[in-house]
Amino acid sequence: MTSRSYQEVEFGEDLPEVEVDVSLSNVTRFCHATGMLAGRFMNHEEAREEGLPQAIVPGIMSQGLLVSLVHRWAPGCGIRKIDTVFRAPVLVDSAPRCCGVVTDKDDDSRTVELDLTIVNEQGETRVLGTATVVL
Repeated sequence: MTSRSYQEVEFGEDLPEVEVDVSLSNVTRFCHATGMLAGRFMNHEEAREEGLPQAIVPGIMSQGLLVSLVHRWAPGCGIRKIDTVFRAPVLVDSAPRCCGVVTDKDDDSRTVELDLTIVNEQGETRVLGTATVVL
């Protein structure tokens, strides 16, 4: 992929949606890599014992999925800031999608503001956030 230039970006532009892999095996791999070894992330039964419907995706992994969305859209960009709100857990072994839209451009700093979301199969927003991206 080639880098996006600031001039190419349009206000209101949608980032291409990405279906992300939150299978138990992928989440477990992430948890071992980060040392986040809590059962609620890697074991459906342990998650249920904690009152959850099934294992959940760690919040930091959800943020990483959103960062990945941004870098697929604009390879080589710098992410100056990302801020997320976790409305509800992203469930392991579900089929969420990451989405984004350009909500502002600043010509002086050559930065772009993005609204980002992770939605589940029912179209419910589970994670939402904003990012400031330097192009």
